[in-house]
Amino acid sequence: MILLWLLIVILVVSSFYVAPFIVTYLGQALGWYLRRKSRDRRTQLLSRIRTEEEDIRRGRRETASVEEDGWETVESHATGSAANGGKASREWEGIVGFFHPFCNAGGGGERVLWAAIRATQKRWPKAVCVVYTGDHDIDKAGILERVEQRFNIYLHPPTVIFLYLSTRHYILSSTYPHVTLLGQSLGSLIVAYDAFSLLAPDIFIDTMGYAFALAFSKFLFPSTPTGAYVHYPTISTDMLGSLSDGGQGLNAGTGGGWKGRAKKRYWHLFARIYSWVGGSVDIVMTNSSWTQAHIRSLWGPARAKRSKFSNAQVVFPPVAVEELEREIDAGAENERKRERVILYIAQFRPEKNHTLILKSFAELLSQQSSEEPPVKLALIGSVRNSEDATRVYDLRLLAHELKVKDSVSFICDASWPEILNWLRKSWIGVNGMWNEHFGIGIVEYQAAGLISVVHDSGGPKEDIVIDFDGGPTGFHATTASEFAAAFKKAFALSANETLTMRRRARTSAKRFTEEAFATRWISQMERLVELETPGSEAKS
Repeated sequence: MILLWLLIVILVVSSFYVAPFIVTYLGQALGWYLRRKSRDRRTQLLSRIRTEEEDIRRGRRETASVEEDGWETVESHATGSAANGGKASREWEGIVGFFHPFCNAGGGGERVLWAAIRATQKRWPKAVCVVYTGDHDIDKAGILERVEQRFNIYLHPPTVIFLYLSTRHYILSSTYPHVTLLGQSLGSLIVAYDAFSLLAPDIFIDTMGYAFALAFSKFLFPSTPTGAYVHYPTISTDMLGSLSDGGQGLNAGTGGGWKGRAKKRYWHLFARIYSWVGGSVDIVMTNSSWTQAHIRSLWGPARAKRSKFSNAQVVFPPVAVEELEREIDAGAENERKRERVILYIAQFRPEKNHTLILKSFAELLSQQSSEEPPVKLALIGSVRNSEDATRVYDLRLLAHELKVKDSVSFICDASWPEILNWLRKSWIGVNGMWNEHFGIGIVEYQAAGLISVVHDSGGPKEDIVIDFDGGPTGFHATTASEFAAAFKKAFALSANETLTMRRRARTSAKRFTEEAFATRWISQMERLVELETPGSEAKS
């Protein structure tokens, strides 16, 4: 009997040591199976690409987008190569998988995706960029056309491949009424498996914030390099603090009572899991100093334990600064063409807080005298789905309730020329999101010469609307009353003060050009290419 119990103890103890090896082996075996399963598709895709490239070379399928972008004459932004003539050379021709299930959304995150692909194509013309998307309602031609219209970004069609996911609903917040963060994160594992079943890439990059998908990739394919471009940490210390009374954001003040205490414990537990999965990522990029600080705090300890010595690097998102400078005159002559319009460019999502801006606008109008020129508010944003459409409808109702509907314009899914027109004629650019991770629209305001009024938090406060060349580049606010007061100050500036601030902000915006993004992106991509060694399982 004693020997039996001793045997049981030995088996239990040994299982703690053996189990991790078994799990690791099973993960790699599954990864090997997925590579074998997608091998034929890989061969077919490469064959199709060669055919399309040959067609273009023969001149039968040249497109206006290729000609306009001067594709064949553009040099790479970064010309360095890996040591000893490694695979970071211009001849690298692997497959880069971009995990971006909502690639057709038309927001700032999508601008990063397309600019990253364009930079990758120019640096490695033979590389293939695969986008895993769930946008079944549009084909490749439609997506690329929208990219051109919305962002004025022209891609080389043959080496951009779209693989359509059938499981995207697993990462929708509406799928998880409760424990949403955990539900979406675990759901991303299902979607990632769907992606790898379609094609296992040589390099896997998440550009939407699904860290769990990256950890799953490492579990299946240990030698496949992974990269993360983090727009916003899934959870942060600021979020944890927002549950307390006086907090901000969508969950402000919800930490009271037993439900609140349970939510706090759940969020703290999730933060620990999130930190662990972040430790597996090879190369980490963030879009702002604010995001970088949070990611280093959350992921840093786990990355150090796994010998991931590379720190998260800030790669500011690309903004069409040069084009805006060409298209919009910020000189004294253009001042006469500007109207008293407050412009808000942001997707119609809850966290963008359009409600706050509408209320502050109503407060501003209530303080105006009849002698003052009228002020208008323009809300421009993309509508991704029926939930966004409902949100726009609710905002219209709110504008009616606030008695400002005749002074508010809603412009949904605007084309780039339309956006340029609004930037050209508006006076103020506003952003109302608490802890906005960066704020591409705000940089567009600055480059177009608008006076910025932004939320006093996150990336807009730390990176964009800062003092520059000895003076301010805009205003900060938190409450509706503060925003209304900031609007009033911006309109009250003298002609000379207004022009000086516009020019100062425009000069500051040069830090966020598309070229600056491409240079930083390629610098990080080269490290991923170097990690993709010739002996990698990706080639097996």
